[in-house]
Amino acid sequence: MAAPLALLLLLGISLALAPPLAQARSLRFVTLLYRHGDRSPVKAYPRDPHQESAWPQGFGQLTQIFVRSTDYDRTLMSAETNLAGLYPPQGQQMFNPNVSWQPIPVHTVPDSGERLLKFPLSPCPRYEQLQKETRHSAEYMNKTRQNLEFLEMVANQTGIQDVSLESVWNVYDTLFCEQTHKLPLPQWVTPDVMTQLKQLKDFGFEFLFGIHQRVEKARLQGGVLLAQIRKNLTLAANASSPQRLKLLAYSAHDTTLVALQMALNVYNGRQAPYASCHIFELYQDNDSNFSVEMFFRNESGREPFPLTLPGCAQRCPLVDFLQLTDPIIPQDWERECQVARDGQDTELIVALAVCGSILFLLIILLLTVLFRIQSQPPGYRHVSNEGEEQP
Repeated sequence: MAAPLALLLLLGISLALAPPLAQARSLRFVTLLYRHGDRSPVKAYPRDPHQESAWPQGFGQLTQIFVRSTDYDRTLMSAETNLAGLYPPQGQQMFNPNVSWQPIPVHTVPDSGERLLKFPLSPCPRYEQLQKETRHSAEYMNKTRQNLEFLEMVANQTGIQDVSLESVWNVYDTLFCEQTHKLPLPQWVTPDVMTQLKQLKDFGFEFLFGIHQRVEKARLQGGVLLAQIRKNLTLAANASSPQRLKLLAYSAHDTTLVALQMALNVYNGRQAPYASCHIFELYQDNDSNFSVEMFFRNESGREPFPLTLPGCAQRCPLVDFLQLTDPIIPQDWERECQVARDGQDTELIVALAVCGSILFLLIILLLTVLFRIQSQPPGYRHVSNEGEEQP
């Protein structure tokens, strides 16, 4: 019995002298940004056989189902539906045994005042200037040239006067919604046509937030939302912060997801499908430091895809995440949106001023000459005597 007792005593001493077990890594805060669910088309093209009367719920509305959300029915309804699934009532929350739902507030602002979730943000003159430059980029011009005949065909078939790389997404969106809801498509809409429309629609998203000066576009667009997300992550990691939120959800649009992912440089080049979700998870690690992990869920039948911020690991330390994303965070959005005057503008202004001055002097000289002519006294005129009778 002595040997086992000594062994137990030795084990007890070892456990007492051993350092305490490291605290397990814990999830502290989650931010979700998701696209709304299935909806009807936003609008129909002029020759579309399926006008608004074909959609009982009207244009741009969710089907089947009637947090921070943009002020659109489809995003508000998606937010309510997701909340109903996330937080079914329990115990005292059950106000009706036949209703497995509890009311949860969804915060929004009027569409005219939306400056966080609806992209592209406007008015922003500098962004518009960048878009003009993008239209003159080699990539944009080559894409237009390669698809010119196809775009003209789409314009003729739809009755839209001007179909461009920027507007063709409207046609694809309408046809996609009609196809999804088993409505017959016009004969000209073949599988190859739908494939090409989809490719051009995806290119249109890149045009909005990339191709040319991606980082500056990010500061004026997706960087605005990312700045708020960074702020929320920082507050959640601050022990002295009054914020005790565990989850923050944004109900928005495909352009919202693209703007954010283009800013983070993790965009996969394809439109975010209905209900797809970009996830930010903030963890407190074993050493009490914090790290950020990102995921993208765009398929219902599988786990979310891990996303890696360029320059960092998939499990990115919070301090590195903040440092790497600093270049795409606007410091003063209103100021950065202003158009800077370059040397050519200055030369043009000077040239116009010189021309205006010369024209003004010429007008003064002409008026002076006319005034002098009018001010001279009338002289004598010689009267001819031709035709008078001779004596």
